[in-house]
This record gives sequence, structure tokens and C-alpha cells, in this order.
Amino acid sequence: MHPLISDKRKLASTILVWLLLGVLTAKFMVLANLAVWETALQFSLPVVVVFGFIACSAFYVCRALPINKRRVIPTIIVFILASVFAGGIWLALCLGWSSLASTMGWWSIQLSEHTNTLLFSAGFCCYLISLLLHDVLIAGDNVRKAELNAAISSIVAREAELQMLRAQINPHFLFNSLNSISALTTIDGAAARAMTISLAQFFRQSLALSTQETIPLNQEVALCTSFLEVEKTRFGSKLQHEFSIEEIAQTALIPPMLLQPLIENAIKHGIRDLSDGGVIKVDVFTRDKWLHIAIRNPCEHTPSNAIGNGLGLTNIKQRLINIYANQARIRWDKTSSDFVVEITLPLHYEAQPLEATS
Repeated sequence: MHPLISDKRKLASTILVWLLLGVLTAKFMVLANLAVWETALQFSLPVVVVFGFIACSAFYVCRALPINKRRVIPTIIVFILASVFAGGIWLALCLGWSSLASTMGWWSIQLSEHTNTLLFSAGFCCYLISLLLHDVLIAGDNVRKAELNAAISSIVAREAELQMLRAQINPHFLFNSLNSISALTTIDGAAARAMTISLAQFFRQSLALSTQETIPLNQEVALCTSFLEVEKTRFGSKLQHEFSIEEIAQTALIPPMLLQPLIENAIKHGIRDLSDGGVIKVDVFTRDKWLHIAIRNPCEHTPSNAIGNGLGLTNIKQRLINIYANQARIRWDKTSSDFVVEITLPLHYEAQPLEATS
């Protein structure tokens, strides 16, 4: 349906515009001494409003000639022919309405050949302008649709990312945990029960959090704690951790499951390969409008970029770009004994919902 007719407000605005054009037409008629004001208005207002609805057909002409598929010469020919046809309809409306009014004795206007030519030209120009305006209208509508499609694509991408997050947990982590539980059942039933509960709690938390676009930092920390509880059953005192989180940063919003893969990476490529194990340190603090996160773990060899089941540091970097554009930073570096990942994010809280930056 025509966009100017399907919307009541736009329809009212369109009618108002044509009424104003009708008054303007009446003004020219008065200046040309063709009629007095009352007669000029009685003549111009009805035919201009009716022609206004006819001019709306320009929308369908433009839509039949998509801008991205047009050829210049055929388009010019179609526009001119359509405008000639519309000018003829406009002249016929004027002559018909004048003749009917004269027959009914309402009022009378003498339309000369010169006046008829001017009326035809006015109808031609009005329809041609209508074609150009509808072109702009359709182009604007196409831009809005493109933006909507981009937004939908972004939502779909986020949904796909969430699906990926749900499947992100390393199968080896699950298999190793189940093997550990199986071994513990014959050695330490209480420990096997505790590990089973910790494992279930971790999966429950991870699935719940991955359905959200952003979560408070303390919820992500709770998820990491559950993950570490499971891993500690396997590694024992070899695996230690320290969380140093500024109080004001506890409720800062971050993407879900941002830290857990990094903790997993620290274990897989750091603690696991060390005979004495080590301490995974997580430091979080705020400065001005930024949230700073640092994860440090000891390591002997240069770690690979793999995280979990293949989600590398570069993939996390791309994920942050998708969410924050150029407002987020992630860098990693290996010192003589440690591997460090540092993340800087815009600082947002619950009262300031995080929005993807375009």
C-alpha cells in the first residue's frame, strides 16, 4: 500500500499540502483576473485534492523502476510519458469541474486556450515533481530497510554467538571431569558428590548467563569460581586463584562468558604444564569511564592462542569489536614467567544498558 495513504498522519499531512497548493492555485487565478477569491477556491480546491491522490500513483511508477536497476534514457521516457498523461488528466478534471459547475449554475469560469495550456503544464510539472519526491521517499525507505536488515543481522549474529557460547565449554573439560568423578566414586564418594554438584552448578550457571546480552561482573566471577571448583578437584593444591575486584566494578556490565574461557586457557596452557602449578590472578578496577581487567597466570612455554574448543584470543578480540566497535581493547603478552591478558571496556552499569556501537 502507498506509504502516504496507509498512515493516517501522513495522509492528513498529504491532504493539507494539496489544500495549500489549491489555495496557491486560487491565488494565481485571482492575480490573473480569471475569478474572484470565492470562485477561484471553489474551482481549485476540489480538483487539486483529487489530483493529489492521482499524483500518489507516482509511487508505483517509481517502485516499478528500482533505482539500482534503472537505465537513464528509458527512465526519462517513462517519467515524461507518465507526466504527460497526468497533465492530461489534470486538464480534464479542471475542464470537467468547470463545465459541471457552469451547468449547475454554481459559478462560471471562462478557460481560454492559453489558460488550458498553463493548466496542462502545471499538471505535468506537479506530477513530475511528485515522481522525484517519491523517488526520494523510496530511497529513504530503502535506507531504513537496510538499517533494519543490518540490525536484524546483528541480532542474528548475536544469537549465533550465544549458541556458540553454549557449545563453547571444552568437551575435554567435561570428559576429564566425568573421568575424575568416576575415579573418585571408588576412592572418595564425598569428593565425587561434591565435584558432581560443582559441575552441575557450573553448567547451570553457564547456560543461564549465556542467554543474556550483558551480565554484572560478579555473576561472571561466580561462574569462574564454579569452574575453578571443578578444576581444583582434578588439580588439587596445584591450582590456586586470586580475585582482586574493586567494589564499584562488581556490578559493571560485561558480555557473558568473557572471563571463563580465559581462565580455562590459563589452566590448559599454563598451570597444567607446571609441576608445581601456580596462581591465576584476576584483577579488575575502574578508571574514569573504563573497566580494566587483567588475567595473569604462570607458564613455561609460549601458550597457543587456543581457548576452550578453539575460540582463540583473536576470536575474543573480534567479539569485543562486534559489541563495542573501537571502544574496547584486548592485548596479551608473555613475560619471562607469566602470560597476561588485559581487557579494557567502556564502563556500564544496570542503569545504563549496554548497546552495541555502530
